[in-house]
Amino acid sequence: MRSNLAFLLLAVLLLTACGGLASLAGGDEDDHGFAAVTTEAQAKAKGWQVATFAAGCFWCTESPFEGLPGVKEVVSGYTGGTMERPTYQAVCSGGTGHKEAVQVLFDPKQTTYEKLLYVYWRNVDPFSAGGMFCDYGEQYRGFIFVHGADQRRLAEATKAEVAKRFGKPVTVQIEDAAAFWPAENYHQNYCMKNPLRYKTYRAGCGRDARLKEIWGDEAAPHGTHA
Repeated sequence: MRSNLAFLLLAVLLLTACGGLASLAGGDEDDHGFAAVTTEAQAKAKGWQVATFAAGCFWCTESPFEGLPGVKEVVSGYTGGTMERPTYQAVCSGGTGHKEAVQVLFDPKQTTYEKLLYVYWRNVDPFSAGGMFCDYGEQYRGFIFVHGADQRRLAEATKAEVAKRFGKPVTVQIEDAAAFWPAENYHQNYCMKNPLRYKTYRAGCGRDARLKEIWGDEAAPHGTHA
C-alpha cells in the first residue's frame, strides 16, 4: 500500500512539472477569459486594497487566503516579469522573470494587511532560496510585492521579526508591485475545483510537512481550503 501511494504521489509530481500541469488541471492553457476577475482599479473603486504574494505554486498560495474574514477575492497569476499576457507554459519554463503569485483583494474595514502578512509567513518557507517546496526555479521563489510605502514598512518589519525569531537570514524578497497578469481560468480556485488533485499534489510536494517543521502549531490552516 505504501509503495502504491508513493508511486501515485510521484506520478502527480511529474505531471505537475512544466508542460504537464495543464493536463492535470484539465484546462486549456490558452484560455484567457477573465471577465469575472476584479482588477486592481475596480477593487480600489470599491474601497478595497490589494496585497500580492508569491510562495511557490499559486494553487497552494491561493488557498490559505480563501475564506478569510475581509478577503473579497483571491486571484492566481503572474507578476515581476517583462512579457505581456504570459502563459503558464512560458512562466514555468523560466526566462520571463515572472513569479507564480496571488493577488488578495481585501476590505481594510474588515481585516488588515498585517493579518494577511501573518498568514503569508506561516504558509511559506522563509529560508528556501532556490524555489519553494518541490517547485524549483526563480518563478517559484518567495516574494512580497508591496503596494505603497505602508505595505513596504510592514513587510520589512515582519521579515525582520522572522529573521530574529529563527536567527538566520530570510530569503523572501520584498519588491514594489508590478503588472499582474491573471493566470488561465483553469488555475483559478483550483483547490475548490479539483480538491482531490490539489490535496494529493500538496501532500506529495511536502508543503505541509515542511511548514509544520518550521512553524509548529502556527502552521495550522488559516483559510477555508488550506
